Amino acid sequence: GTRRRAQLAGVNLGILDSKPILGDKPMNPTPRAPIALMTCESGRNFAQTVADHMGLPLIPTEETWFACGEGKLAINANVRGHDVYVFQSMIGKQDERTVYDRFIMLLHAVEAAALSDAQYVTAIIPYYPGARQDKRKGRTREGISAGLFARLLQSAGANRVMAVEIHNDAIAGMFNPSLAHLENVFLTRHLTEWLVAKGLVGGVVVSPDVGYLERARAYAEELSADLAALSKERDYSKPNQVFRSTLIGEVQDQNVLLVDDIVDSAGSVVAAVDELKSRGAADIVVACVHPILSEPAWERLTALKARSVSEGWQFNFVGTSTVEHDNTPDWYHTFHIGRLVATIVQKINSRGSVRQVQQDRE
Repeated sequence: GTRRRAQLAGVNLGILDSKPILGDKPMNPTPRAPIALMTCESGRNFAQTVADHMGLPLIPTEETWFACGEGKLAINANVRGHDVYVFQSMIGKQDERTVYDRFIMLLHAVEAAALSDAQYVTAIIPYYPGARQDKRKGRTREGISAGLFARLLQSAGANRVMAVEIHNDAIAGMFNPSLAHLENVFLTRHLTEWLVAKGLVGGVVVSPDVGYLERARAYAEELSADLAALSKERDYSKPNQVFRSTLIGEVQDQNVLLVDDIVDSAGSVVAAVDELKSRGAADIVVACVHPILSEPAWERLTALKARSVSEGWQFNFVGTSTVEHDNTPDWYHTFHIGRLVATIVQKINSRGSVRQVQQDRE
């Protein structure tokens, strides 16, 4: 029947072994459809990492950019009836493409899979673009980018969008559940275990603002650490502008783990470290899920490291591989998420529990 033909069509692409990568519980041995992994060029490094963990190849695709700036993507393999996962990295220095170039190419790739009669299409974008533009913040004559991107993805043919610790959980409600839904992957348990193994923890977990307090509380509970928060004052008429941070809690003589979802220009990090040091904090580790690190972030972080050396305390920075950086200094540490994403893809394909993967201990 149709299922049998789809299974046979996937032989050359590789059918996923039912053995899980993480956890002890067996998975459903019957996949919902043969898996096909494909990628846009900007996401190729990350996609290859996930594919290697799964023991599957990336199916051949051809991305073309024309002199006028238009682009297209062609799939050079049969994906009819397959469970297709399309990778794209929205931020990074893999090439000179902008966020919008990369997003449009992702739409081309998703539509190509849908028009090729894939049974399911999942867009995997570790960093969801526009996630910080999820509301108008009192200004009514502007769009809401997070919702616009959601509508575009589901219109292109995505049944699911997988992102990592999206800035606002409410963005899931911007997808029409009859068309697509958001799979929001949380790293808290796996990241905290890795931080402990690397010795990059402290006695106090600090949230950079009250909006991230609940996520910071989860880190503190995992680490059995105290919790504090910073109250951040911004001028929203200017991007990336933080006037000052005010501490709520106690950090005197304590090593501090400052956790955040996004570090962009690192202005908030500098303001936070200034406040923490003024309150008597000892060593400081900054850990974030999405290390965007736009200019002048590297300059600011390097200056913080130099300050720590001159003043006799330790400064370290942790970012995950949702955004890739090459030739990083020894004080920058990367938590790689490819293996975790590979496991989640397996769970989705076998109709398993994604929540279990996020809660399992390695």
